[in-house]
Amino acid sequence: MKKWTVAIVLACAQFVMVLDSTVMNVSISTVVKDLDTTVSAMQACITFYTLTMAALMLLGAKLGDIWGRKKAFVIGSIIYATGSLITGLSANITMLFLGWSVIEGIGAVLVIPAIAALIANNYKGKDRVTGFAIIGAVSGAAMAAGPLIGGFVTTYLSWRYVFFAEVVTMAGVLLFKNHILDTAKPIKIKIDVLSVLMSASGLVLLVFGMLQSKIWGWVQPLNSPEVFGHELAPLGISMCAYLILSGIVILRLFYSRQQKLAEQKKDVLLDVSMLSIAQLRSGLSVLLAQYAMIAGIFFIIPVYLQMTLGYDALKTGIKIFPLSVGIILFSVLGTRLSAKWSPKKIIRLGQYILIASSFGLLASVSSTLKGFLFGMSMLFVGAALGLLASQIGNINMSSVPAKRSSEVGGLQGVFQNLGSSLGTALIGSVLIASLTTSFAADVQSSDLSASTKSYVSEKTEAGVSVVPISEVEDYANKAGLSPSDSAEISSLYNESQLQSLRVALYALVFISIITLLFSRNIPNKVQK
Repeated sequence: MKKWTVAIVLACAQFVMVLDSTVMNVSISTVVKDLDTTVSAMQACITFYTLTMAALMLLGAKLGDIWGRKKAFVIGSIIYATGSLITGLSANITMLFLGWSVIEGIGAVLVIPAIAALIANNYKGKDRVTGFAIIGAVSGAAMAAGPLIGGFVTTYLSWRYVFFAEVVTMAGVLLFKNHILDTAKPIKIKIDVLSVLMSASGLVLLVFGMLQSKIWGWVQPLNSPEVFGHELAPLGISMCAYLILSGIVILRLFYSRQQKLAEQKKDVLLDVSMLSIAQLRSGLSVLLAQYAMIAGIFFIIPVYLQMTLGYDALKTGIKIFPLSVGIILFSVLGTRLSAKWSPKKIIRLGQYILIASSFGLLASVSSTLKGFLFGMSMLFVGAALGLLASQIGNINMSSVPAKRSSEVGGLQGVFQNLGSSLGTALIGSVLIASLTTSFAADVQSSDLSASTKSYVSEKTEAGVSVVPISEVEDYANKAGLSPSDSAEISSLYNESQLQSLRVALYALVFISIITLLFSRNIPNKVQK
C-alpha cells in the first residue's frame, strides 16, 4: 500500500479538480437564492471556470517545467484551496466568481499538468500503467459522482460544505507532499508572452463558441446576444460560428509561431513537433472523444430527469450512479488486462462496449427512464469509459521523453476541456434543435385550433427551451388558451422532449462509432 501513497495523494487532488466542474450544476437554483443573484450570473461563473482552465493550461504546464513539477503542484494546490475557501465563504456572486471561476481555475492549471508528470516520474513499467489507471478512474468517477455529491450536500447541508471539504482535502494532499518525488530538474527558459496570449485567446474563443452554441446556435442564429438593442448576428450568421472560426485561426497562427521559434532555437510554449507523433495524436483524440461522451451524457440525462420527470439533484445523482461504478470497476480490470493484452486491444474493447451500450441507452428510452436496460446501459457506458481511462494516460505519457511529460499533461488538460465543451455543446444543440423541430411538427399536425397553432408557431420561432412540463401548461393557461388546448400542448411538448432525447442519444451512438477511427495508432504490443 505504501507504494501507492503518491498515486492516492495525486488522485485525491485530481478528484477535487474534476469534481468542481460538475458539482455546481445541480446546485444552481439554491446558490441563486442564497446569493440573491440570477441563473445567468451562475451560468457565467460555470462557463468562466472552464475558460480560465482552457486559457491558461499550456502556461501552467510550462511553469511546471520552470519551477519543477512538485513545486508547481504545491503552489497550485495552495491557490486552489484558497479559492475554495473564498467560494465557500461567498457573500455575493462577485466573491464566488473571484474564488471559484478565477482563483480555483488558476490553481487547477498548475495542478492538472503536474499530476500527469508526477505519476510518470514516480512510477515505471506496469506500476506507471496502474498509476495512470487510478488517475483516469478517479477522474471519471468524480465527474459521475459530482451531481450525486452536490445534490446530497446541497439538499441536506449546504452547497458551501462542498468547497470547505475541498479545502480540507487539499490540505491533506499537502501534508503528504514529501512522499512525492520529482527527479526532473527545473528548466531555465523564457516564456514567450505573445505565444501565451495567442494560445489563451484561441482556446477561449474556441471553447466559448462551443459552450454558447446551444444558446446562440452554431450557424443559424437563435437567441443572439444584443448590443444596444440590436441582435449581434453579422450577415445573418450566429456569433458562435465567428468565435469558433477566430479561435481556429488564432490557434493555427500559434502553431506556426511555435514552429518558427523552434527553428530559431528559441524557447517555445509548446513543442508542437510532439503532435506529429502518431501515438500521442491517437491518445489525445481518444481522450477528447471520451470526455465528449461523458459530457454529452451528463447533459442530456440530468436535463430529462429534472426537467421532464421532476427529479431533484439527489435523485438525479443516484439515477446515474451506475456509470461511476462502471468506470471504477473497469479501470481496475483494464489495468489487470494490460499484463496480457496490448493497449490497443483494451481500447478497442472499450470502444465496442461503448457503441453497444450507447445503443442500449437509445433502446431504453421511455417516459420514465426506468428499467433494467437503462441501468445496465449506464453501467456499461461507465465500463467502456473505465477501460479507456485505464490506458490513455500511459499511452500519452509513454509517447514522449520524460522531459516532455509536463507539456503532455497540459495537452491532456486542454483536450479534456475541448472534449467536455464539444460534448455539451454538440449534444445540447442536437437536443434543442430536435425539440424545436419535433414540437413544431407535432403542433401543426394536431387537432389544435388554427389560432392556437399560429400562436405556438410565433412563440417558438426562435427555438424551444427545455422547461418542466408543468410550466408549459401554466404558461399556456396564462396566455389565455383554453384548458383543453393547454393540456394538449403540454402533452405534445412531453412527447417532443422524449423524441429529442432519442435523437440526442443517437448522436452519442454516432460519436461512439467515430471513436474507432481515433485508435488506429494506439500501441499494439503488450507493455512490459
